Amino acid sequence: MSDETLASTSLQPALSRPRLRISAWALWDWGSAAFNAVVTTFVFSVYITSSSFGSETTTNSALSLAMTVAGVLVAVLAPALGRRADSTGGRKVWLAVNTAVVVLCVLLMYFVFPEPSMLWLGLALLAAGTIFFEIASVNYYAMLNQVSTPKNVGRVSGFGWGAGYIGGIVLLLILYFGFIEPEVGWFGVTSAEGANVRVSMLIAALWFAVFAIPVLFAVPEPARTGLTPKKVGFFASYAAIFREIAALWRQSRHTVLFLIASAVFRDGLTGVFAFGGVLAAGTFGFSPSQVILFAIAANVVAGIATILIGLLDDVLGPKIVIVASLIGLIVCAAAVFILHDAGQIVFWTFGLALCIFVGPAQSASRSFLARIIPPGREGELFGLYATTGRAATFLAPAAFGAAVALGHAQYFGIIGIAIVILIGLALLLPVHSDRRILAARALER
Repeated sequence: MSDETLASTSLQPALSRPRLRISAWALWDWGSAAFNAVVTTFVFSVYITSSSFGSETTTNSALSLAMTVAGVLVAVLAPALGRRADSTGGRKVWLAVNTAVVVLCVLLMYFVFPEPSMLWLGLALLAAGTIFFEIASVNYYAMLNQVSTPKNVGRVSGFGWGAGYIGGIVLLLILYFGFIEPEVGWFGVTSAEGANVRVSMLIAALWFAVFAIPVLFAVPEPARTGLTPKKVGFFASYAAIFREIAALWRQSRHTVLFLIASAVFRDGLTGVFAFGGVLAAGTFGFSPSQVILFAIAANVVAGIATILIGLLDDVLGPKIVIVASLIGLIVCAAAVFILHDAGQIVFWTFGLALCIFVGPAQSASRSFLARIIPPGREGELFGLYATTGRAATFLAPAAFGAAVALGHAQYFGIIGIAIVILIGLALLLPVHSDRRILAARALER
């Protein structure tokens, strides 16, 4: 079998599939903004680290710990659960179940009142939501091959990721003008007892639930193939995974190197948004309303950049997009750190510049792996992708917390995140980017 045939069989042709499937698939990304933008970045994370829950040092350290624990648990669970979804043919079922748990966690955030005794309840819900969101993402990412072709996988991935940012804009606008900004918002909601934030969590949960439904109906379960992993028990999955990682290392070493590199740089990318709102409020003095306005602007910039640069992914290749994006991120992060004394204009300028590069790097990383996965192994390898990447979310929180502790100021956390991205870039540079060779090696079993 030729390299060209292998490359195309790694992404099953989807030319006959209606565009409705792509749109339905992208709507999950659109709905996921409820968790990514509202919960973990610009609303709930800012709320839970506010003075109502304790001192800045206490709440930031607690947030770092909670996210570190969540990352470790996802790293342990993701590959086995992804493999089982492949072997049982229940990818959509597990996507539905894990999404439902995330929605439940967000709903329960309504009961997190602004008092120190509620800090750990809020962080527990945030950590649990993060765990199940990452597990759901494994199954969602695995569907990329079902709605794209070898020629448009970069564009489709960028379209989905961009839809997530645009969805974040729409939802943040609703929350900002409906509940956050007015003294008396819709339905008489005020800021008393954090009601404006807590009600926003109810809206966010409903948002995610509604927009997660279409993909469950529009995209069928993948066909079983000879390369589909055999069904084994949950704990036995780990032994099988270790054997397969060893085989992958022998036969397609650059694939493993990419997973390791992406483990680091994607966690740095996650850290940019996870701590962006916290830095805006704590270091640059943004009010809750200003944080929301910045979030809206950030999502506009990120959404447009991700969709447009997704076009370059298919032309130049995903590695070039990733490398250029990581360099841009490091430069902008250094500017935020060096110029932080200049005030909010610095964060508006270079914080928005950061957003140009985050989405394209994430989207191109997803498409890079999608190009080399053998059919029927999507859940398993995207499970490893989660484990070695965003799932390893202890890296950025730990680096952020350590930098803050060493520098005795919150803005030093920027350096921690930049270092994580820089290490990821260094690990990525030696990785081979010829997708045909990678696909051939991945299939040599």
